[in-house]
Amino acid sequence: MKALRFNVTVPGFLIARSLGRVTESAVFGRLSGLRLTQVAETLLPGSSWASLRVLGCGICGSDLGNLSYESSPSMEPFGSFPATLGHEILAVVESVGSGVSRVAPGDRVAIDPMLSCGVRGHSGEAVCPSCRAGRHGTCEMAGEEGALTLAGGRALGPGLTIGYHRDLPGGWGERMVAHESQLFRLDPRVSSRAAVLMEPLSIGVHAVLNAPPTRNDRVLVIGSGPIALGTIWALRATGFGGTVIAQTKRAHEAALASALGASEVVAPGVEAREALVATGAHAYQPIVGDEVFAGGGFTKVFDCVGSRSSVDQSLRYASPRATVVLLGCAGELRRLDLSFLWSRELNVRGFVAYGVEDWRGARRHTMEVTQELILESGAPLERLVTHVFPLSQYRDALSVAANHGRHEAIRVVLTPRESGLP
Repeated sequence: MKALRFNVTVPGFLIARSLGRVTESAVFGRLSGLRLTQVAETLLPGSSWASLRVLGCGICGSDLGNLSYESSPSMEPFGSFPATLGHEILAVVESVGSGVSRVAPGDRVAIDPMLSCGVRGHSGEAVCPSCRAGRHGTCEMAGEEGALTLAGGRALGPGLTIGYHRDLPGGWGERMVAHESQLFRLDPRVSSRAAVLMEPLSIGVHAVLNAPPTRNDRVLVIGSGPIALGTIWALRATGFGGTVIAQTKRAHEAALASALGASEVVAPGVEAREALVATGAHAYQPIVGDEVFAGGGFTKVFDCVGSRSSVDQSLRYASPRATVVLLGCAGELRRLDLSFLWSRELNVRGFVAYGVEDWRGARRHTMEVTQELILESGAPLERLVTHVFPLSQYRDALSVAANHGRHEAIRVVLTPRESGLP
């Protein structure tokens, strides 16, 4: 089958970091470690696994960060390469093992790409505390080989996520396999363009359910990608009726933020400052450095960017004892002033992926909750998918995703079908 394979190497690192800002070829072109190639299909590792045909897979910012070697090196031990990338996956079940009962051939499914202890083949006392708690996104066995034995007698390789795993190919290919516990049957009423967003939307839902705003909270959401826009939607879909200020850079992003429930949309800089002052904040100018504020502020800030400037703004715009939620993949941030963290007694919470949630009196996986909210809200989530490319045009697709502002892209999707998403 055809698949986009990426290998992490020292020469690849040197080329991407030295030439990547000059030519895209060093990041995802001929000079890079990314190749569209023929690979053998993965055999089912056990009776609880299913074989899947990929319908579409998003290009995430974390994918671009890995291709450019700009992601934090601290996460490197929790992946294994070479790997077929792609973790925002929409697929259809082709065949199932004898122990599978929750899906059947022909089912359209969303995939939880995070690997739990159960997926790794662990059971009983060998299951880590995170997985026992239903929070497998922080599985504590991700750096180890699994107990599961693959064809040829080799142990399942280390890794936290499908798509960054040498043995479990992601969605930038034609076919893949997944454990039954990772599969979530999709309602026919959910369009393919909304369904392919289940993974990033679930990240926003997970954060909102675990750091829920109270009725009187003033909420700021920083960012304009699917996670930021999905967080705005999740706030409204779960019933928050208070003020939600969305900070976006471009007109098409602002229109989507408004359509998904933002009370007001502001641009970074002057407009964002005015929104802060409107909360009752007063500005002060230190002898050296940027102005600071006291009074007012936002009681909950969702940073869906994870850059030095966005984290700095989140801390500066937060009110005393506010909660700052980090959803963007913040890594090494140079010259970040943490004075506001202690001087305002801030709570900083980070969330990754999804898990088992307390939802309407039951324990439900985030993706089940997300699908329920998609159907209930009727929000125009499919508008977040702005571009669809076949695998054969992967370089064009990655260029559009990397230069999203120029192309007015929100989420770019790759599909094995030349005709696009079904």
